Amino acid sequence: MAEQRMVFCVKLKKELPGLKRLPFQGELGQKIFDNISQESFNMFKDYFLMIVNEYRLDLSNPKTDQLFLDQANEFFFGEGGQLPEQYKPEN
Repeated sequence: MAEQRMVFCVKLKKELPGLKRLPFQGELGQKIFDNISQESFNMFKDYFLMIVNEYRLDLSNPKTDQLFLDQANEFFFGEGGQLPEQYKPEN
């Protein structure tokens, strides 16, 4: 059985099991893979699901993709867990 990959999670500030693979392509995906635990990533998925439901976001809209990336970056590497002030849900 393969040994679990450990990372120092910058969100939770401790050594924890890391993600098994890149969450998505690109520089941010690699940064998350290298610095974020599976536990933190699961917290973010729950957080973003709440945003999608609360604002009834269309997951096929490219603006939602960008919001996902912005929120992931902020959640893990910024203040975390806050909607951007300029964000206004579409009616």
